[in-house]
Amino acid sequence: MYRMGQEEINAVARVIESGQLFKVNSGTLQESYNFEKELKDKVGVDHTILMTSGHAGLTAALIGMGIGPGDEVIVPAYTYIATAMAVVAAGAVPVIAEIDETLMLDPKDVEKKITKKTKAVIPVHMQGNPCDMDAFVALGKKYGIAVLEDACQAVGGQYKGKYLGTLGDAGAFSFNYFKVISAGEGGALLTNNKSIFEKALIYHDSSAVAYFGNQMEDFSTETFCGHEFRTNEITAAILREQLKKLDGIINDLREKKNMLRDALAPHFKFIPSNDYDGCCATSLTLQFDSAEEAEKIAKNSKACTVPINTGKHVYTAWDCILNKRGAAHPLFNPFNFEANKGYEYDPACCEKSLELLKKAGHISINPDWTKEQIDAIVKRLVDAKNA
Repeated sequence: MYRMGQEEINAVARVIESGQLFKVNSGTLQESYNFEKELKDKVGVDHTILMTSGHAGLTAALIGMGIGPGDEVIVPAYTYIATAMAVVAAGAVPVIAEIDETLMLDPKDVEKKITKKTKAVIPVHMQGNPCDMDAFVALGKKYGIAVLEDACQAVGGQYKGKYLGTLGDAGAFSFNYFKVISAGEGGALLTNNKSIFEKALIYHDSSAVAYFGNQMEDFSTETFCGHEFRTNEITAAILREQLKKLDGIINDLREKKNMLRDALAPHFKFIPSNDYDGCCATSLTLQFDSAEEAEKIAKNSKACTVPINTGKHVYTAWDCILNKRGAAHPLFNPFNFEANKGYEYDPACCEKSLELLKKAGHISINPDWTKEQIDAIVKRLVDAKNA
């Protein structure tokens, strides 16, 4: 979360004063529906659904794609564990693939890991940096698999002029506290595919979608039991104000990132990018020659973090996935389903990724930095390198 102020306070107040806090209501504000429309218009897709989290958006998208038992979905070795958990929630098996030098999912390794069971791939735009979406869209067409963009860390980012989350068959955003725009928690699904949209809408709110309002008007999909990821008017009202600030936040992040990069360029190398101008600029990532150098500079400068140490974002820390504990009750555990039996995880399956993550350093960017603050960060990093 970067910028939260009086506009959001006023938005919360107007909802409370209206007395209409439930998403489906007869009031004049219609915060949830208006946010979904404004988001849809902003990024240029046909359908959006506001949900409780990015994980909810990913899971609902997979359900919308028809993913289930017997299917495999390829995910990167470097992503928040929620990406893999969404696959398990759909009853399928997450297959872990390498990242490349951009620290994004490697299309070449993905192609090696496609089998007859592969039904989807989830490129994740980590740290607001774009994946090679041309490659993933091409793989989707070549092998007939769905492409689900995890853009939870990349709201507002672009790839070749198109918003991240809109280039695949579906995409997911997150609006939790640590994201570009925020309501504390929240997420969204984005798609141009009406079938995915219909199934995802039912799945995300099956206890209410058929019984409140006309949400299923003109649907061809029949109702089924799903979950309750429906959000509320207060969350939506906050996000409407946050969405107005998105362009300003992204522009300022990019300005500060470029200032920092220019100042560090004589002293450090940076990871390559699939579209540098399109990144959200929430971070600048240094590329070191060794893991020892990365750890030394991170420790002494206190200005960057080595991604191998983030735990939950690295596959080797996904204990419940690697040990195939997909549910509390064993009969609900997708790894125990007959269609999924036999798949085993090798903790050393993505050693290249681990090496890359050991030799990188993320510097988190603040859009409100002053030049003096940037200069101070540069000095700390350069001093740490020369120590």
